Amino acid sequence: MKIFISADIEGISGVATGIQLKKESEYQRFRKLMTQDVNAAIEGAFNGGATEVVVADGHGNMSNILIEELDERASLISGNNRVMCQLEGLDDTYDGIFFVGHHGREGGSERTVINHSLAGICVNEFRINGKVVGETELNAAVAGDFNVPALLITGDDTYVEEVKETLPEIESAVVKRGIDRLAAELLPPKKAQQIIREKAQMAVEKANTIQPYKVDGPITFEIEFKGTNQALMTTTIPSVELINPKTIRFTADNMVTAYKHAWGCVIIGMAATQGVLGHANA
Repeated sequence: MKIFISADIEGISGVATGIQLKKESEYQRFRKLMTQDVNAAIEGAFNGGATEVVVADGHGNMSNILIEELDERASLISGNNRVMCQLEGLDDTYDGIFFVGHHGREGGSERTVINHSLAGICVNEFRINGKVVGETELNAAVAGDFNVPALLITGDDTYVEEVKETLPEIESAVVKRGIDRLAAELLPPKKAQQIIREKAQMAVEKANTIQPYKVDGPITFEIEFKGTNQALMTTTIPSVELINPKTIRFTADNMVTAYKHAWGCVIIGMAATQGVLGHANA
């Protein structure tokens, strides 16, 4: 039983506000908590029968997890030059995927902690065949292309409610209650990690009963950006159509291709925020 863990930080136990995640603030505390939450998921996975676990660090520069404190039974994908973003390394050899420390989408519940959609600096909304999705649903659909079922989510209560609208069978570990985008009622980390550990074990034990989340192609993918500059610059890719000043659309044959295409557009959108050559040498 081989498990892939995509780990983010906004949904980690103890996190309530974005300033805690800034390098000049309390970041070192919270990357340690991120590592501990991931370790709880790893332990639960092995308790449930997993034989191999691979973790992909998926927040910010994607090198947050402390490798020296990671459960030695797992391996870690770290660093941010990735074709598959938060899913780098995922393929059809896996039996399930966990989303640890993830968060709700931009434009979702007003109570979801640090809600955004992949790149808060530039993305307002993702739509797959007209359906609004957050990061977890998007990633789960890509996993479905590899025939890998989404087994576990961990984060705040409103994030869990949001994801379960699309993935009702997924196991969930609620580690905090959202109050506002920048406020939460927190469980003590040890208690939260015990819940993660228990739910991870349950998720692996019932893995064979959960079907992958599949979106059949062709895929019509839309991205609504926050700025017109971000949207327009993505049309340097010939397959991208500008459908209004802030929204683009493209079509792909399958979710894996759509995901790569979307990630490429987001990379361009982020770069275009301050001008793509803003830091280039003359």
